[in-house]
Amino acid sequence: MLLPVTAGVDGSAESLAAAAWAAREAARQDRPLHLVHALAWHPQRRDDDSTGAAGRHLARRALRQAEERVRAERPGVRLTDEQLEGPATAALLKAADRSGLLVLGSRGLSGFTGFLVGSVALGVVARAACPVVLVRADEEEADEHLPAGDGGASTDTGHRDVVLAVDLGEACDEVIEFAFEAARLRDARLRAVHAWHTAGPVGLGLGTGDIGLVRESWQGEEWLGFLKAVLQVWRDKYPDVEVLETVVEDRPSSALVRAATGAGLLVVGHRVTERPVGPRTGPVTHAAIHHVGCPVAVVPHS
Repeated sequence: MLLPVTAGVDGSAESLAAAAWAAREAARQDRPLHLVHALAWHPQRRDDDSTGAAGRHLARRALRQAEERVRAERPGVRLTDEQLEGPATAALLKAADRSGLLVLGSRGLSGFTGFLVGSVALGVVARAACPVVLVRADEEEADEHLPAGDGGASTDTGHRDVVLAVDLGEACDEVIEFAFEAARLRDARLRAVHAWHTAGPVGLGLGTGDIGLVRESWQGEEWLGFLKAVLQVWRDKYPDVEVLETVVEDRPSSALVRAATGAGLLVVGHRVTERPVGPRTGPVTHAAIHHVGCPVAVVPHS
């Protein structure tokens, strides 16, 4: 049986949007949907503590709200839910271990409350074993689709592009495959983007590999040729996916935020490593989480 698409919910607007997005993705992938809520954690709490009872009541309400949103979006999806004990980050990481995809709401760093929500999302993204998708509070199904002929929102038009950030120094198969599969499921175009500087390539942090030192004289046309060569095997595996390769001379973070404007999904990679200061996201993934308006899929790799 396929692992579920899991959505973390807490009753906030962004978590309800995440649950709705997860329901649509579960339907696309023909996977079950699992909703989880992390109960407030009190190390000294007794099982009969009224605080614990209140927490369970709030958890049940948050799950019920998410279930109602899911049923409105995709009534046929196979749905389960669960209340998890423990700090939110640790509980969600355990859920990720049993999931094919984890979906969370994110407010970025806009304000004090947003920072707290962002800290949980960042902690999960930095250490999750499965891909994590972050969804904004105002995300709607129509946002995945191209505008109608009159410029209005529609769910009957084709899907917006899937954008893939590619580091040509570390082109990672897991990340590329995730993006191609997402484009295939949506019948969407895939835009692969690589940012470079005259002094040498500056990657978007996707994966492992060794292409050696690159001559400073290489220009954009040569990087474009290399990008096409890297993606050719994936074009062959996904012949129905339209692919547009783009290289830009710019800082990776700036190029990525600009490239994701108007996209339906941005896919970036994250190397999972234990550092002296603990797991954390790289600067490009960090910029994507906090500054890109569309859903962001962060795919882990070693």
